Amino acid sequence: MKLRSPFFFITSLLLALLLGGCSPQDAATPASTVKREVSLPVVAAQAKGFSVGALMSANVVYVFFDTQCPHCAHLWEASAALHKKVKFVWIPVRMISPISLAQGAALLTAVDPAALMSEHEASLLAGKGGISASSSISSEIEKNITANTQLLNSFGAEAVPFVIAKNLKTGLTVTRDGAMSTTVLAEFLGMDQP
Repeated sequence: MKLRSPFFFITSLLLALLLGGCSPQDAATPASTVKREVSLPVVAAQAKGFSVGALMSANVVYVFFDTQCPHCAHLWEASAALHKKVKFVWIPVRMISPISLAQGAALLTAVDPAALMSEHEASLLAGKGGISASSSISSEIEKNITANTQLLNSFGAEAVPFVIAKNLKTGLTVTRDGAMSTTVLAEFLGMDQP
């Protein structure tokens, strides 16, 4: 029996981590035990996030994310190539760390949330923890992030990023958790390759 090389093992481990998602093992909010059907109209009506990409596009992709999730940062980078074709709504939740609330609030209230998100995700991926954010958060913004987290939990989602969209080819609502490459994301959305 031939043993696989350490390079193969390390590469496989890194790939699994890259394409995975962050789960709420030590979450501030436990996952709901009652699962409801994922509904685009419910997400559109109830979730509070910020929009990037083709703002006038009828094709909207909703991404629930935690600011401390490196998989979310990878998805942010992968989605950039699709911004000219699709509207993305990034919905902050608090699952991983108490700082997630403050950073999510900073993004929701930013004058240019896309620029701040890019800065944040670059810092997170560089191992610097993301943007610094004030712990002074309005009660309305805190309620919004708490409600976002509860909505995500109500769908039975077990990890972030959690993506909800309508597949352009099938017309069906599709969901997926974890990071994706640009090519896989485009395929998931039923789009032509970027």
